Amino acid sequence: MEKNTDKEKNLSFESLDILIQRWRDGTFSEIIDDWKWIFSYSAKYKKAIVFYVMLGLFSTSLGLVSSVAGKYMIDIITGYQISRLWILVVVAVGSAVFSLVFNSIISRISTKLSIYINNDIQADIFDKIMDADWMEISKYSNGDVLNRFNGDVSTVSGNAISWLPTIIISIYSFIATFAVILHYDVMMAFIAFASAPFMLLMSRFLIKKQREYSKKVREMSSKLMTFEVETFYNMDTIKSFGTAPYYGRKMRWWQKKFRDISLKYNMFSIKTNIVMTIMGLCVQYLAFGYCLFRLWTHDITYGTMTLFLQQRSSLSSAFNNVISIIPAFLNSSVSAHRIRELVELPREVHIPESSEMDAWAEDGFEIRMKDVNYAYVEDNRVITDSQFIAKPGEIVALVGPSGEGKTTMIRLILGLIRPETGYVSLTASDGRSVEMNADTRHLFAYVPQGNTILSGTIAENMRMVREDADDEQIIEALKIACAWDFVKDMPDTINCSIGERGKGFSEGQAQRIAIARAVLRDSPVLLLDEATSALDVTTERRVLRNIIQQKPNKTCIVTTHRPSVLNMCQRVYRVMETRVTELSEEESSRMAMDF
Repeated sequence: MEKNTDKEKNLSFESLDILIQRWRDGTFSEIIDDWKWIFSYSAKYKKAIVFYVMLGLFSTSLGLVSSVAGKYMIDIITGYQISRLWILVVVAVGSAVFSLVFNSIISRISTKLSIYINNDIQADIFDKIMDADWMEISKYSNGDVLNRFNGDVSTVSGNAISWLPTIIISIYSFIATFAVILHYDVMMAFIAFASAPFMLLMSRFLIKKQREYSKKVREMSSKLMTFEVETFYNMDTIKSFGTAPYYGRKMRWWQKKFRDISLKYNMFSIKTNIVMTIMGLCVQYLAFGYCLFRLWTHDITYGTMTLFLQQRSSLSSAFNNVISIIPAFLNSSVSAHRIRELVELPREVHIPESSEMDAWAEDGFEIRMKDVNYAYVEDNRVITDSQFIAKPGEIVALVGPSGEGKTTMIRLILGLIRPETGYVSLTASDGRSVEMNADTRHLFAYVPQGNTILSGTIAENMRMVREDADDEQIIEALKIACAWDFVKDMPDTINCSIGERGKGFSEGQAQRIAIARAVLRDSPVLLLDEATSALDVTTERRVLRNIIQQKPNKTCIVTTHRPSVLNMCQRVYRVMETRVTELSEEESSRMAMDF
């Protein structure tokens, strides 16, 4: 306990220096803005916070009453005035019991409020991350986002409730304790008051590396988490290449780096704690020696000596609690700032008029691109002056070498990214049109590249796009995607469990379930990004034919290399050298033959 207290003193003094520096360089307002953001969440619990403060003040008062009662109890016993002893015993025990009860209630309230605020912040952040601009959120690694979403939110929620009450209670405790000691002995009050600032001043020379070590440990923790997330996510690939031993060595390499910096931090803390503990003992023995001298000269009683020593420790603790608010204040600000970086990312574009398109969903929609230019990085065009059109009832193919921009075209159509110039629009049968945005996405069903099956049952995977779907509708979608052929033979059919990322199923089976999920969504536009690559030609043609027959007005856009798909398409576009070019029937046929 003593070691933790000394470490808090070091952090407190360093944090105070940081706050003063922030004030001088004009960036203190950033910390205030961070805390305004934190208080925006804790404001709804202000009644509970007030109640928390009142309980804390009452509990502190009872603790002081119990200490004073203990002083008189010792004086009565040493003075052999047994007749008055029972009164003080009742007061002391009663105060202690009440203090214990109230401290327990405070702990319970604090924990509940912290959990509520943690959940509020996480839920709000989750929604905002999901609605963040795709390009902006992609700049953050999964490990970094998870670290902020969990670790930083936990730091903020832990201090959002307790910070202000702790200040009030600690200041009250400090003043009340100091007043009690001052009432009995001015010199003892001075010694008790001077001890904590003295130790903080002395600690100034021992904390130069504290911030550096703390920063390195946090950064290394984020890097280690990023490595773990990426490794587990790509476990199948790692196993397939037989590179598990390499990743095992790499894991140990990251662990060694984290261990080394943690142990250096620990050794620094141990050395610091030794020095601070010695200084603390010196002050403690000074106070003890003063009390013995006063007792020897008969200026104080045994009870008063006990009260002095007890309350000296309490006063130092109360002072440290006040000072420890500073690092908590600063750490919460840092965490809040990291969270706000995610929360304040640019939002996706929402066009409210998009909801008006729902009335024409049965007729299908035309997808059109006109004069589109797009670059992920400035001066490095991916799409240049390109046109594209796909009409209801058509299967339209996007073909071209890997990495030339086919998936970028899909992202433009989904409104995940927006063209620098030109437009990508959705047009209804009555001629009204709206640019692609986040609010048009509900009119699309999308099957991306790769395995997108989640852990759970087949039915749960299907219902993620349509919660109210019944078993018959799920089975019908599986039939259209030619997935019912193997699902019906499973012991629990649609209630069969699937491992994470479709473990237990072949790639072709996982693809058919993903296509069935898109079919169940029953959207007027279907996007298939290499979604039939693992299917045999016969199954692939059956699936596409079933989809069009299910809803003749559906607009189907596929990226593919398969000649079987090209032969079924009404229109074929080639994406090459940043340009999207429509191929003639002759060129499409020749390309299909070349495959």
